[in-house]
Amino acid sequence: DHHVNYGTGSGLQDRVAFVQNDPSQYDASIRLADLQVSDTGTYQCRVKKNTVAVHEVIVTVQEKPATPQCWTEGELVEGGSILLRCYSR
Repeated sequence: DHHVNYGTGSGLQDRVAFVQNDPSQYDASIRLADLQVSDTGTYQCRVKKNTVAVHEVIVTVQEKPATPQCWTEGELVEGGSILLRCYSR
């Protein structure tokens, strides 16, 4: 029907659009911009020409890893041992 159903309270209104201006030209692909962890979920594409075809896609958005904090333990001596420690939240 040439429209995107955003669901309730999803915050997708300004971030989802058809890739092609006219989805009736055989491309009903959508683009999700500025992905957020809260966008994780099941998305459904319903295309209706002579019949209705439905396809569901599960999208999982993961958080960007935090920059690790690293440090060394031990004395830096040739032939000796040193321990490299890293931690990330």
